[in-house]
Amino acid sequence: MDIIEILKAVLFGIVEGITEWLPVSSTGHMILLNEFVTLNVSEEFWEMFLVVIQLGAILAVVILFWDKIFPFHFREKPVVQKDIFVLWFKILTACIPAAVIGLAFDDVFDALFYNPWCVAVALIVFGAAFIVIENRNKKLSARITALDQITYQTALLIGVFQLIAAIFPGTSRSGATIVGALLIGVSRTVAAEFTFFLAIPVMLGASLLKIVKFGFHFTGAELTILLVGMAVAFLVSVLVIRFLMSYIKKHDFKVFGWYRILLGVAVLAYFSLS
Repeated sequence: MDIIEILKAVLFGIVEGITEWLPVSSTGHMILLNEFVTLNVSEEFWEMFLVVIQLGAILAVVILFWDKIFPFHFREKPVVQKDIFVLWFKILTACIPAAVIGLAFDDVFDALFYNPWCVAVALIVFGAAFIVIENRNKKLSARITALDQITYQTALLIGVFQLIAAIFPGTSRSGATIVGALLIGVSRTVAAEFTFFLAIPVMLGASLLKIVKFGFHFTGAELTILLVGMAVAFLVSVLVIRFLMSYIKKHDFKVFGWYRILLGVAVLAYFSLS
């Protein structure tokens, strides 16, 4: 096993862990990183790796928010928290648009939009959306300031925004759902938390789908690359999620909007000149 390939997997894990939770598009960054740092693997493995590495990031959410997402508690006696069950039904409701459309047209979307040009445009458009919505929200108070205030209708609307991210790489799943949540009156903290929880079934389902398509015939080198990438993504995700939840208590998302726009312009310039 080439140590260089392991170091590349570490780099991809770092990028995944940072960009999965910040609303800047993990897939977009991974596609762009691949232009400069390419794993010595088959195209089939790369497509699977790009999605399944997210399982490491998911594990960070599960561990950090365990008390908010696990409905069974065993202290003095077993306790079932019905409000967490209700939250999961709302999360599953939000998954419906992406699950139905994404499963039906996954290969079509990949063929049409999985390129640097679409990534750049999506980065810019949703970057501008963050800035516009945050400026608008300065004059407004959030209607939804707790997770239990999210209705099934609100969850479904957020799920529609998630569908946009499923179609256009570079949009950012977290970015799309947070933009959608802010637009319909959800507070930043609740928007971020709901987005994190929504990632669990979405990423798990997408990862299983990719693994099934790839098959289970991993070589030793491929399995090592995948596990290293997932482990690094997990460790970095823990730090990034903690940072983001602390950051948004005092700041808005506009800095991420400006970052997206600058990155999108840089990508357009780079691929126009190359």
